[in-house]
Amino acid sequence: MRAPDASTVTLCLFGAGGERRVAMIRHDDQWRADVPDVGPGDLYGYRADGPAALGFDPAKLLVDPYALELDRPFAYHPRLGQRGVDTADLVPRAIVPVPWTDDPLPPRRFQPGGFIYELNVRGFTMRHPDVPAEQRGTIAALAHPAVIAHLRRIGVDAVELMPIVAWIDERHLGPLGLTNAWGYNPVAMMALDPRLAPGGMDELRATIAALRAAGIGMILDVVFNHSGESDLAGPTLSLRGLDPLSYAHAPDGSLINDAGTGNTLDFGRPHVRALALDALRHFARMGVEGFRFDLAPVLARSPAFDPAAPIFAAIAEDPVLSTRIMIAEPWDIGPGGYQLGAFPDGWLEWNDRYRDDVRRFWRGDLGAGALATRVAGSSDLFGRAARTRSVNFVSAHDGFALADVVSYAGRHNHSNGEDNRDGHAEEVSWNNGVEGPSDDPDIRRRRDDDVRALLATLFASRGTVMLTAGDEFGRTQDGNNNAYAQDELSWLDWAGRDTALEDFVARLAALRRAGPLTDQLWLAQADWRDLSDRPMTPERWQAANGFVLRLPMGAEMLTLRIDRDERRVTLARCTLLESRA
Repeated sequence: MRAPDASTVTLCLFGAGGERRVAMIRHDDQWRADVPDVGPGDLYGYRADGPAALGFDPAKLLVDPYALELDRPFAYHPRLGQRGVDTADLVPRAIVPVPWTDDPLPPRRFQPGGFIYELNVRGFTMRHPDVPAEQRGTIAALAHPAVIAHLRRIGVDAVELMPIVAWIDERHLGPLGLTNAWGYNPVAMMALDPRLAPGGMDELRATIAALRAAGIGMILDVVFNHSGESDLAGPTLSLRGLDPLSYAHAPDGSLINDAGTGNTLDFGRPHVRALALDALRHFARMGVEGFRFDLAPVLARSPAFDPAAPIFAAIAEDPVLSTRIMIAEPWDIGPGGYQLGAFPDGWLEWNDRYRDDVRRFWRGDLGAGALATRVAGSSDLFGRAARTRSVNFVSAHDGFALADVVSYAGRHNHSNGEDNRDGHAEEVSWNNGVEGPSDDPDIRRRRDDDVRALLATLFASRGTVMLTAGDEFGRTQDGNNNAYAQDELSWLDWAGRDTALEDFVARLAALRRAGPLTDQLWLAQADWRDLSDRPMTPERWQAANGFVLRLPMGAEMLTLRIDRDERRVTLARCTLLESRA
């Protein structure tokens, strides 16, 4: 156990007789204890003492940062942040794991250019009629035949699970009667949250295997930029009590807040990078095919963002991690935090410029030339390489649901308890004449046209496609664009889904997969024309409200026609006939 600034560290063992404490011995920055009667299934934690100025508090039970399983979820209580108050009854205990041997690392199925399906494990299946009630809301539910059938039907290449490691609610949520529904407040970076995985690591491995057998990979959304220990008034649960300098500090000693949570992990420190790398390897060896990094610039800060930061080389040189897909959310809230296009060549990046420009085009305030740049892979952001690193999306977990993009002109986050001040205030959206639900058939038709145009544009674009679960059948968050604390609002309505829209998405995915669109090299063969079928010129791009893109595909031609005036996207294949004299 690493605790370089501690004066004492105690191993705490829990059994029928209560808590047993074993003094540990320092070895440089590490502390060790030999306890021969401890084995798989036993429960443990730590206590540490040291300089009060650093925040050490021996009254606090601490979770092993390398814990693989916990006996219960984290639950916030004010005592967790009160100095000198014992918390052994509140803090989860780590479980000594059963040793397991790594299986041979299977080849990665998912390739850039494929279709990623972002989902919240709990919300995805809580209302699924075919999943047994006792299994709903768990990772195991993703292996249910009905769930896999849906994923295969709409053409998913990889599911991207929102955070699944053990997290704690932010302290302001309890008094509001709310809970963290998304999991972006982790404490243990490797331990699965018991609410999502009551079967532990075996449950995750079995689900990965079932999805893989169906041709579907798994990507994990990981949060290494901060922990649930929050600011100085937050709970002491793990790193804060063992190695408080794992968090980044300003010259005046205050915590740096580049993540917007009150604390930011310091990736300038080798041991912080090692913890993140070890967590990635742990999940990769279980069969995870890739990782999406929340607020990824933090990984390269010390304290400024460095595109040549050590963690990038460490991942590229690692025999396991170098074979996995790495996806950056390329922004945080720190100085110089917007780094879209600045990550290493092997990384994919969430492209919010794609999201906003596609929306702006269909809202009517952006030209066809700008849209064509996004459809063609955003070379202005990622250069003119043969393969683009863009992850294209028109909605995500963060922000409006796709149906709400065309139904609300502004956010409606009052239920979050922050007077509608939270969430992005400048969301690119429109309501087609009425804010929120409408029974007017003309408004409903226009909204349906807009959603289909957005989806068709997405699936026709060069790059990797990402769709958030439920957007294929009309999920809504009632205009809430920051639904992190809205548990039931995130439960997908399987009974009320728009099956016609779902069929449309399935056809789009099939057409994309069958044609040249998953091959990122198609740009070199693109024939761009205006809506009158004339070759594009700079002047025609300036005046255009749409365009036609033609792509050869063997003996056939794929034609994409985007016409804003008609609120329509046409994606079609036709056979090329050869005439001979």
